[in-house]
Amino acid sequence: MRDTSFDYLTDPDSDDRSPSRPAPVDERVAMDAYSEAVSSVVETVGPAVVRVDSRSGDDKAARGGIGSGVIISPDGLVLTNAHVVGGAPDVHITDTEGRIGKARLLGIDPDTDLALLRSDVERNHAYAPLGDSKTLRRGQLAIAIGNPLGFDSTVTAGVISALGRSLRAQTGRVIEDVIQTDAALNPGNSGGPLVSSRGEVIGINTAVIMGAQGICFAVASNTANHVLSEIVLHGRVRRAYIGVAAQTAPVPRRGAVAFGLDNPFGAMLESVEAGSPAAVAGLMSYDLVVRLDGEPVTGVGDLIHLLDRNRIGKPVRIEALRRGRLRDFTVIPTERPRSVAG
Repeated sequence: MRDTSFDYLTDPDSDDRSPSRPAPVDERVAMDAYSEAVSSVVETVGPAVVRVDSRSGDDKAARGGIGSGVIISPDGLVLTNAHVVGGAPDVHITDTEGRIGKARLLGIDPDTDLALLRSDVERNHAYAPLGDSKTLRRGQLAIAIGNPLGFDSTVTAGVISALGRSLRAQTGRVIEDVIQTDAALNPGNSGGPLVSSRGEVIGINTAVIMGAQGICFAVASNTANHVLSEIVLHGRVRRAYIGVAAQTAPVPRRGAVAFGLDNPFGAMLESVEAGSPAAVAGLMSYDLVVRLDGEPVTGVGDLIHLLDRNRIGKPVRIEALRRGRLRDFTVIPTERPRSVAG
């Protein structure tokens, strides 16, 4: 007698015992959906992207150039890169309709390579809102819009390759909480937006690795939001300084269970400067910071944002995993010197 107990595995007419199988993917439908997502973002965000021109003619002391920017509010606030603006006293912006106007420099933050401008053009600005970079995941769609090499309104698309990177700027300072993407960037893209499929600005494009393929970087939107708020309120960004460089890293499952940690990620210290507040407190490279004054630290972004100006000169409790143990450190931040690199 033939055993028919497993016939349903191959019989297309068998009953509902058949295990579910993924439906074949129609590549044309998938490509159409991808194209529609990119096109929709460009139609929404594209009008808010401007060309930023800060060239200063014969003034050799005022370094500037041509880059991109994005209008992030209806009253004409423009985010761009600090290295695009340089020290130029006059900045002009050109919108997608070819209209040229002056912009005032409200503030500059070399620590994050960000600058904030306000357009002097009196009109209703198209603008693109800042999204929440904390919700990003590796592999999701990322779209860059800018003016590379003088080619206005250029669009490239890719994915988010990594989160929480550290990047050393041209000034020597280390920019924390940087997004890595393979969306192609070229000179002139600097200062333009990196956008999600929902049409939200998730980063400000800042750098490429020369000679590499598909390794480009953007300052995370949550960092940009913090910087612009400080500039609007105070004209500059004051930060608490503890003297570390860090990157986002996963919390080991064993440590999370043993010490009741809810955050899946923390801030791994890559280096601790000699004589800094962190070094004095006993923190070391490879310590994984998971809490600051009881607040969860889920990555470099949290560490940056929690070390705000209100903590300057005040004792701060930092909890970090070291060799499988949760340890407490008391750090007294100072105000970050302008000359500090990293």
